[in-house]
Amino acid sequence: MLKTIAGFDRIGEENAFAVLARATELAGQGRDIINLGIGQPDFKTPEHIVEAAVKALRDGHHGYTPANGIAPLREAVSADLLNRHGVETDPGNVLVVPGGKVTMFMAILMFGEPGAEILYPDPGFPIYRSMIEFTGARPVPVPIREENDFAFSAEETLSLITDRTRLLILNSPANPTGGVTPRAEIEKLVAGLDRHPDVAILSDEIYSQMTYDGAEHVSLLTFEAIRDRLILLDGWSKTYAMTGWRMGFSLWPDQLMDKARKLAVNAWSCVNAPAQFGALAALTGPQTAVGDMVREFDARRKVTVGGLNAIEGVTCRTPLGAFYAYPNIKNTGWKAKELASALLEQAGVAVIGGPDFGILSEGYIRLSYANSTENIIKALARIENLLENNQGA
Repeated sequence: MLKTIAGFDRIGEENAFAVLARATELAGQGRDIINLGIGQPDFKTPEHIVEAAVKALRDGHHGYTPANGIAPLREAVSADLLNRHGVETDPGNVLVVPGGKVTMFMAILMFGEPGAEILYPDPGFPIYRSMIEFTGARPVPVPIREENDFAFSAEETLSLITDRTRLLILNSPANPTGGVTPRAEIEKLVAGLDRHPDVAILSDEIYSQMTYDGAEHVSLLTFEAIRDRLILLDGWSKTYAMTGWRMGFSLWPDQLMDKARKLAVNAWSCVNAPAQFGALAALTGPQTAVGDMVREFDARRKVTVGGLNAIEGVTCRTPLGAFYAYPNIKNTGWKAKELASALLEQAGVAVIGGPDFGILSEGYIRLSYANSTENIIKALARIENLLENNQGA
């Protein structure tokens, strides 16, 4: 029998893709399936981005690029960060990567090892914990509480740091909750991190341009005191409806940049060349489609939250970011994953059970409102009907 390293026995996965596969299978059998499970915009990539990538192919951009990305794209990322956050950054510290997960993988790999601890949000993106366990480090969940509108608590987060803590992972606006942590709480956290100068920070800001009701996205990049140990994760997938392009970027502090570049060389050599030209067009071209998409998400958000709160036994906080609702289903009598399974198999609605997002996440399900308003209304009716006619599992 082939023997792999122990870490592969610990590695998890993102169950949203398993739900997507099952939903696709059922749809292939002729079932009417409404997918509120997968976290991707249902809009097409704006045409000028597509055309830029096509032009790059026609112009002969078929070869390798520098491992950290083409210079014009890295310069455009720095210009975009200056425009959005008012912070000047060195394009030499930008790493263009094939999707946001890569930055998580690299950062956790750098700091995770047996004996180390890494703090991550719970509920949170499942790959955080999966990668931490893969490295042999101890995953320490930071509770993200409904009563706090799914913002992280600076005091609680700081209380979990020990002399074994190597990395702190933060995510706002957040997946799966849609929570946005307010400025005052972030400032309190940054001030407290002065007492822990050896803890690196990974700030996952992939939903940075998706906020509602006047909520402010506060980038950790704006705090100079932690910039020398901050890894910023962002990209094109959500903002520009480019999930399948696999285009992300990260910003690394001086002391980590060369390590990140070497990982890139060893792992994927460089990102797809024409896709980089598409990403360049996204940053430097018209931004109208971004605003249009967010306004449509906002309208769907209101329909989703209103509909969920009208269902007996279900309550839902109003998310202030991303494109997810995270309703509390504890009073329905159902366990979250059993309800998610029943909704897909019996009602034709794909959602994700809370435990797929963490060990503290029972009693919730995640709905993505990256679907048409018509489909969302139909899905809400199916959810209500199933709950009315079936006792909790």
